[in-house]
Amino acid sequence: MICLENNRSLRRASEPLPGGPQDARLGPFPSSRVEDCLPRPGRTGKFEPPLFHPNVYPSGTVCLSILEEDKDWRPAITIKQILLGIQELLNEPNIQDPAQAEAYTIYCQNRVEYEKRVRAQAKKFAPS
Repeated sequence: MICLENNRSLRRASEPLPGGPQDARLGPFPSSRVEDCLPRPGRTGKFEPPLFHPNVYPSGTVCLSILEEDKDWRPAITIKQILLGIQELLNEPNIQDPAQAEAYTIYCQNRVEYEKRVRAQAKKFAPS
């Protein structure tokens, strides 16, 4: 599940976050929960439970520049763009901005092991 959070948010909507064309081996990711459907500064994306991924902090928070006000966040960014950005990040990790040391190290040093861990995780969290 991916959550877009803001400490002032109360409204929620759920929708799936598909794996994308390069991720057909994994199938869809668990459904997403989008809180307060208006992007604004201070919003975070968070996987519950946290994912093994170079750009996902151990807490589950996504490290994505369009969610960070001091980087690429703009008022015109839509929920769709955020979800597509997360989908792209899942398919192609940004090794210039790692958030999880173990996933980053394995991704950089042993891509076969990284893919194995990702497939096992996708299987574990697959919707029933």
